Amino acid sequence: MLLFHPPPLPAVRTIGWMQPLHWLALGWRDMARAGWVSFAHGLALALFGALIVAVAHDRFWLLAGALSGFLLVAPMLATSLYALSRALERGEPANFATVRATWLSWQRSHRGVWDGSYWCLVRFGLLLALAATGWVLVSAALITLLAPVPIRTPMDFIHHVVLAPDGTLFALWLALGSLLAAPIFASSVVSMPLLLDRRATLPQAVLTSWQVVVANPGPMALWAVLIAGFTLLGLGSLLLGLIAVIPMLGHASWHAYRDLVDASSLPPRGPWADAARGPGCGGQEVRA
Repeated sequence: MLLFHPPPLPAVRTIGWMQPLHWLALGWRDMARAGWVSFAHGLALALFGALIVAVAHDRFWLLAGALSGFLLVAPMLATSLYALSRALERGEPANFATVRATWLSWQRSHRGVWDGSYWCLVRFGLLLALAATGWVLVSAALITLLAPVPIRTPMDFIHHVVLAPDGTLFALWLALGSLLAAPIFASSVVSMPLLLDRRATLPQAVLTSWQVVVANPGPMALWAVLIAGFTLLGLGSLLLGLIAVIPMLGHASWHAYRDLVDASSLPPRGPWADAARGPGCGGQEVRA
């Protein structure tokens, strides 16, 4: 009989309630130190958000779902921000070459692109993208079917959904969004930095992330509220605030990972590490 043996997980630390505020301060510091290369990430995501608005400006059911789903894949998109913070932590240059190496070093550090370890980050990013797509479809169907009038613009959404007399539809929309966002947050809060930093398997990264949330429910709830609040602030400023919000949250997420996880038991990942050996996403060892 085959028995399932869960992968060994790195140690998880417990933190104080106010530690997420310290992460934001460290994220702001890293953003200032990295300079334009950090702000470029925020600008790129703000421009992508503007593209979403331009395409779906008269289909607010799609716009609301698309922007919400866009937030679900943010941990994947922030990977190079984690790398910049890691470089600053090590006293290494944090510039465009660091960003380029983050995405291209995988091709130099594996036997081939079909190597299991090569796809760890990509697989998790695809899972987040699928979750985002599912939310877009659910959000679109919910608002289209239950809204009393066609919802085409942001003002339509505010008048007929947010400020509706009974508030049922808005409450249901928020409940469904929270139902999807909660497990996504729990699965990804430290997964992407861990996969970037260490030769962890995908199950190890996700289970570690859940373990972090279980061990620190209060601070992680505050962290989720801070992420959502700053993101809404960025969206509500005609997307211009995202230019600063996205890099700040990305850098802060690296410091969250460093505070919450002791990953010293796992081998490092990167061009400085032994690229010919290490676990793949499913836990298989890859040997030259």
